[in-house]
Amino acid sequence: MSSLSLLLLLPFFLLLHSSIASTTPSVQTLNTKPTIFNPKLPPPTLSSSKKFEGSSDLVQLRYHMGPVLSSTPINIYLIWYGRWATPKKLLIKDFLLSISTTDRRAAPSPSVAEWWRTASLYTDQTGANVSRSVVVAGEHADLKYSHGKQLTRLSVQQVIANAVRSAPFPVDHKNGIYLILTSEDVAMQDFCRAVCGFHYFTFPSMVGYTLPYAWIGNSGKQCPEVCAYPFALPGYMAGGGPGALSPPNKDVGVDGMISVIGHELAELSSNPLVNAWYAGEDPTAPTEIGDLCEGLYGTGGGGGYIGQVMRDREGRTFNVNGRKGRKFLVQWLWSPELKACAGPNAMD
Repeated sequence: MSSLSLLLLLPFFLLLHSSIASTTPSVQTLNTKPTIFNPKLPPPTLSSSKKFEGSSDLVQLRYHMGPVLSSTPINIYLIWYGRWATPKKLLIKDFLLSISTTDRRAAPSPSVAEWWRTASLYTDQTGANVSRSVVVAGEHADLKYSHGKQLTRLSVQQVIANAVRSAPFPVDHKNGIYLILTSEDVAMQDFCRAVCGFHYFTFPSMVGYTLPYAWIGNSGKQCPEVCAYPFALPGYMAGGGPGALSPPNKDVGVDGMISVIGHELAELSSNPLVNAWYAGEDPTAPTEIGDLCEGLYGTGGGGGYIGQVMRDREGRTFNVNGRKGRKFLVQWLWSPELKACAGPNAMD
């Protein structure tokens, strides 16, 4: 049961790689390419971080013999809870569909599909890898807030149950995962205080089946400085450092959501029933492949730096390209091969 917590906010405190960034941000400007820079942001002081910038033998990420999402394709069923504007829906769907966009003409390198390659390195006990193919297999709009605007970890399962019963959703427990995306006027238990998103599986007693799912909320009006960091910074940071970064799609709430969606989707794929890939001995509080790299977006992250990312002519910050010319800023993932956080925009 992963919770993408306030740890999203924090820099690395443990730097083990030999190529630790210098204290001066690296800047490189080309005439025809985006600027590459490594901004140093003032770290929040509310929590601690589990991130590791470099290779580390201290991270005991182990396989616990459970399944991964190896069936092709991974069918994503979207539940839009609350009122969602069409452009916001399209932005999120373009990110999800970019996972399978391997044509470099459609999505230049570094791409979302290349980012997902790290997740696809994880295997089950038969040697089958996490699938590299993702489709949006169905959508359901819960416009009337069927369980109100104050959700809990249990009531969100009832939202799934309603969608499965009322929407043209199959009960897809082999290839399917269910994403519940709540609008910016919906509160969730521990949202903004301890979590920005989480994944788990449904209880048969509530839904009728065991189905892997993830919830992610739009923090745009509730706590962008927590769950859409670094596109928004807490008020006490005003005047310190370079300030908040400009979101790649000019939507602080949804751009912030997308990195959380990527985090939860990677962990859901490698640990769907909370018995596959994680570190630690407690499956109720596992450290998973996204947790280890929270807040790291490029080479040289740590010590307040988020890592080397790109900035286009309009000042928008990103580290991967998607389909239809989209750009996204998504956190890196822990690589089982490198035993380190990895991403397609790595500079070394």
